[in-house]
Amino acid sequence: MRLLGNLVWFVFGGFIMGLGWWLAGLIAALTIIGIPYAIAAFRIGTFSFWPFGREILDTPGSGEAGRLLSLIGNIVWILFGGLWLALGHLIWALLLAVTIIGIPFAVQHLKLAHLSLTPYGKTIVTRHVV
Repeated sequence: MRLLGNLVWFVFGGFIMGLGWWLAGLIAALTIIGIPYAIAAFRIGTFSFWPFGREILDTPGSGEAGRLLSLIGNIVWILFGGLWLALGHLIWALLLAVTIIGIPFAVQHLKLAHLSLTPYGKTIVTRHVV
């Protein structure tokens, strides 16, 4: 079921948005300062291609300094790339929410829109089905 969901997802927005994430990563990698942003963008771009069977979790406590760095990183990211990626995911969510079959895919786009605004302090893990 996960494979089928990922294949349908790939056609209905996953491919285009994954490429958008990778493009943001390439642009960020052009500068030394942007390399950490590029790494996060490539990781999330890969997740955007095949999201089903994986989930987004908050990174377990890294102390006050880690939370402060995540906050600063997220603010910078929103200003330079996150807003545009979130907008792309929101547009896809609206297009897919029109049909009943598209609602689960719209929900996934909304999760990715949220992740587009706050990628730091999050981790992507494989969901194990018991």
